[in-house]
Amino acid sequence: MRTLICGSIAYDNIMVFPDHFKNHILPEKIHVLNVAFLVPEMRREFGGCAGNIAYNLNMLGGEPVMMATIGDDHTPYSARFEQLGLTQQHVRHIADTFTAQAFITTDLDDNQITAFHPGAMNFSHLNSVKDTNNIRLGIIAPDGRDGMIQHAREFHEAGIPFVFDPGQGLPMYNGEELLDFIDKADYIAVNDYEGQMLQDRTGHNLESLANKAKALIITLGAQGSIIYASGKKIEIPCVKPKQIVDPTGCGDAYRAGLLYGIVNNLDWQITGQLGSLMGALKIAQRGGQNHQFSRDEIDQYYFESFGTRIF
Repeated sequence: MRTLICGSIAYDNIMVFPDHFKNHILPEKIHVLNVAFLVPEMRREFGGCAGNIAYNLNMLGGEPVMMATIGDDHTPYSARFEQLGLTQQHVRHIADTFTAQAFITTDLDDNQITAFHPGAMNFSHLNSVKDTNNIRLGIIAPDGRDGMIQHAREFHEAGIPFVFDPGQGLPMYNGEELLDFIDKADYIAVNDYEGQMLQDRTGHNLESLANKAKALIITLGAQGSIIYASGKKIEIPCVKPKQIVDPTGCGDAYRAGLLYGIVNNLDWQITGQLGSLMGALKIAQRGGQNHQFSRDEIDQYYFESFGTRIF
């Protein structure tokens, strides 16, 4: 059952500064800041919400279809998609652009300085949901502003249920625009910080927002997650990871479990637990797409965590 994933494809360039930013930034000179950090350690990871969600959903045995835009530097990522067997039918190359990418510098206190270049992502509106077929479910993850608005409208007009997952794109929209997304969506997925921002911008509390959709899902990091559905508040426990290495992409891994559960008509308790498990499996590896598990392994981990089988 094909799931259309509208969102970003990006490279994450991660650099480690082997010192503390505070030792090199003079507070009295903050208004004329001019600093350079030597970063001996650097790695490039495959990322972006569409890429991460598709990677995890594919691992679960789902049928992810990415709808995204990439730049002239896409060759390594495109080769990876081909290797993974992920369709690129609706991944559009935008000439004379870079693929979206983040440049993240982390110091020894885990402080981060991040620069994000949207590049080809700004042209996501050139893709259309109307060009797809046999889509059972969709998700709108962070992407270009115009593309997110357009794809929500197209999902709604086509009668395709979808998850609204604004993520880091939430600040781009005012309260009226966010309510328009929510009115069109069947499901809403946010983390606790985004959930508070959603309430502040729309003027609606969580219970009110939950009543506008089939389900409102709020992830709480180490505290698990909460799903509001059918007038109930379902508390999902956090799965204890084998180790905590890198939270990057954990939300996307959770959403893959969410999508799998919805499209396969699993109940919300099981769906949330699968999402929680996927996040725990991811956090034990660096980057958003370096964890590798078979369906049998995921099934075994689910059994160890919850006492039942998922597949």
